[in-house]
Amino acid sequence: MDFGMYAPVLLIFWDFANTWWWLFLPFFVFGPFIFLWKEWRNEVFDNQNPYIMLEIRMPQIVEKPIKAMEQVFAGFWQFYDPPNDREFWFEGQYQKAFSIEIASIEGQVHFYLRTTDGSRKIMESALYAHYPEAEMLLVDDYVNLVPHNIPNKDWKVWGAEYRLDKPSPYPIKTYAQFFEENPDTREEKRVDPVSMLVESLSKIGRGEHLWIQFILTPYAPQNKELKEFIDEGHGIVDKLVKRKVPPPKPITLVQDASSVFYTLATGKEAVKQQGEEIQGMTYPELQMTPGERDIVKAIETKISKQAFVSTMHFLYLARTENYFGPAKALPMTYFNQYSSANLNFFRPLYTVKVNTIANFFFDQRRNYLKRRRLLRAMLYRLPPFYPAGGGSFVLNIEEMASLFHFSGKITFPSATVPRVEAKKAEAPQELPVE
Repeated sequence: MDFGMYAPVLLIFWDFANTWWWLFLPFFVFGPFIFLWKEWRNEVFDNQNPYIMLEIRMPQIVEKPIKAMEQVFAGFWQFYDPPNDREFWFEGQYQKAFSIEIASIEGQVHFYLRTTDGSRKIMESALYAHYPEAEMLLVDDYVNLVPHNIPNKDWKVWGAEYRLDKPSPYPIKTYAQFFEENPDTREEKRVDPVSMLVESLSKIGRGEHLWIQFILTPYAPQNKELKEFIDEGHGIVDKLVKRKVPPPKPITLVQDASSVFYTLATGKEAVKQQGEEIQGMTYPELQMTPGERDIVKAIETKISKQAFVSTMHFLYLARTENYFGPAKALPMTYFNQYSSANLNFFRPLYTVKVNTIANFFFDQRRNYLKRRRLLRAMLYRLPPFYPAGGGSFVLNIEEMASLFHFSGKITFPSATVPRVEAKKAEAPQELPVE
């Protein structure tokens, strides 16, 4: 094939591109420019609104029901403060997230709240309004207790990120299903899944760390993510409640002839075929099973409460000589307690395990990179697949209260949980002030 005949045409295209290349350049750099601009402005905003770490110390005796913790998370939801267009594009503002964290540091179990410095009073007022005897103390970030270049020859690590198996409108098992319906249930009657987690984390030995993080971003229904979540929930309910009746099967010639012979032989009217039955004369709700009614009620309850776009992950770190592989199952057992066969349950979205069937090459390198990626996500509290989106799910205040709440020494008496040593009370009114 002679390519010489195309040389004049290619020369024309080359001259055009060489002369007018600058005209098309903005279309190629616009996307990267927008990304870098937002990253720069967000970094400026982050420097002006630094995060702080608050350790939550629960009181010795907790007499209030778990419902109180649900109201605490409703107060935490006031962290919601979306920016307008000018604040978003020029000041770099965005909806910040806060995190609820549980960490076992060589067997000492701690509960943390990581939030911005400016929102500290909001978080403290939400907690103290329902648990006045609890404490929030400003502490250093516990992630700095270990090297940031793990894994290495001295440290080993294993972890996972979690997601919901079903769509987010399906709720997990909540405290209302664990405890008695009486809101005044005494603490000693509780079957508390958090107690098993605390007892398990207290068995972590020297040189071992286990971290669990719930990264929560409050959103209102007017946000795109929450609007899609609510619409999806209504769609699921509509499918369950307004069940469509299948179209009737057509009556065949054989069935018609048999009904005629039956009437002539017996003098009785033949049984009506499916095609002659009156369809859709009953309310769809009456056709639902009890299990379907429970699902509809649970979904409507979930989408009616304040919600967070959530990320959930854990990490087990230990010195090489102290590493105990089965310890990674402790958080998994805890999450499995909230599983419901007909509603929803947690399952790993991403683990550090290497799939050698799909790719037989660079197993050790991929193993290392997966662990470093998850460690980085927990150090900086990043969502899954950062900077790309996806991987998050929605939990409401009732579900978060089920996953994280306070219990007294009756429910879990472990001495490894720091508690408020002295009971606080207001000063007497007759106390002199001068």
